Amino acid sequence: MILGKCPYCDDGSIEVRDKEVRGKKVKLYACSNAQWKTQDGEMFEPTELSTCQFKIWQNSLAKYGKWLSYKEVRALLEEEPLEVELVSKKYGKKINYTKYITLNEEYGVSVIWN
Repeated sequence: MILGKCPYCDDGSIEVRDKEVRGKKVKLYACSNAQWKTQDGEMFEPTELSTCQFKIWQNSLAKYGKWLSYKEVRALLEEEPLEVELVSKKYGKKINYTKYITLNEEYGVSVIWN
């Protein structure tokens, strides 16, 4: 499934790939020009054939209680930033709050804290 055009290379598109990390199935939204290898199933490194390294893990915001959907990734690729609802478990209580996220070439997505 293609979600949109890669923002960091000329001819790539963002596609959905199924991966397994630590025994859990996770979606990887990666550029079609990116090829990844792994030895332990946890650390994914680009191969020599990769011309782009852009990727977004579905669970990249999991520590904030957020897993990215296809729709949200499409929206990020078309228009950024995107408003999302996050969860904090500060002082033993769940606190919901909204923040904006944006694309980040190195990490996939970043939270805008200001």
